[in-house]
Amino acid sequence: MKKYGFGVDIGGTTCKIGLFETTGQIIDKWEIPTNTAEEGKNILSDVAASLKAKMTEEGIKKDEVEGIGVGIPGPVRGGGSVSVCVNLGWKNVHVPKELEEMMDGIMVRAGNDANVAALGEMWQGGGKGYENVVMVTLGTGVGGGIIVGEKIVAGSNGAGGEIGHLTVNPHDTIACNCGRKGCLEQYASATGITRLAKERLAKEHETSSLDTAEEISAKAVFDAYKEGDKIAAEIVEKFAGILGKALSNIACVVDPEIFVIGGGVSKAGDVLIDAVKKYYVEAAFPSCKDTRFALASLGNDAGMYGCVKLILGE
Repeated sequence: MKKYGFGVDIGGTTCKIGLFETTGQIIDKWEIPTNTAEEGKNILSDVAASLKAKMTEEGIKKDEVEGIGVGIPGPVRGGGSVSVCVNLGWKNVHVPKELEEMMDGIMVRAGNDANVAALGEMWQGGGKGYENVVMVTLGTGVGGGIIVGEKIVAGSNGAGGEIGHLTVNPHDTIACNCGRKGCLEQYASATGITRLAKERLAKEHETSSLDTAEEISAKAVFDAYKEGDKIAAEIVEKFAGILGKALSNIACVVDPEIFVIGGGVSKAGDVLIDAVKKYYVEAAFPSCKDTRFALASLGNDAGMYGCVKLILGE
């Protein structure tokens, strides 16, 4: 194994890049703008230029680099090809082939950003020490990544791990961003929790601190919940029930050792874990009831870590 590896987490606004030792130790990290103009044709060349500049700065030779892992905000097929990535403007881009040419033959591997974040948490984060991990990211939406036997479950179209689009309410009349209705994302994301809160506050209720909150948000709901607010408790219980039961269904399929919960909503901490786990245990298949729960620990760096793990072999 060579000494160094690079993790490149490409987002719609910035590319987060990390220089690592292949032991898992991060040496340096930085960002460059993601240039999505002209269907993103300059994104990979910008990444290559930044990587080469860092190698020159650190005195790193090509034969000291094990490889470059790349996270993409969209479906990635086997071999690292991307048919369509709306956030980047890409159509039919073979990431490893193109970036390897730009980097003079250094090995490149690519994966979906949520999947590589899950891989990163398994390797050096909240799921460290486990080989079978499901990561759930509760942010503006609900993302996910499934790791079985230390390998990403990406599926035939790169859509494996799209946990946020499990149907949890077939009677919902409001459309999800994906175009379907009743997705987990509509209830368990930050925006979903806000929706649940506004719906509850629109009904008759006793006085709640949420009535005078400057902004109704997931954070406001959990803050009120921690203070013992009864209406906030109702909202959190509904959210936790939906998410806990959804995770119990996932467990029936992949039987993970641990669920790792990340994203902005996870900043609520252990009270969130405790609430979700209660409903998970109630609904879980008997053999899966003891699945562990943990908070993600790598934050926005998880994708970079996972990208490096990609090149080391999942």
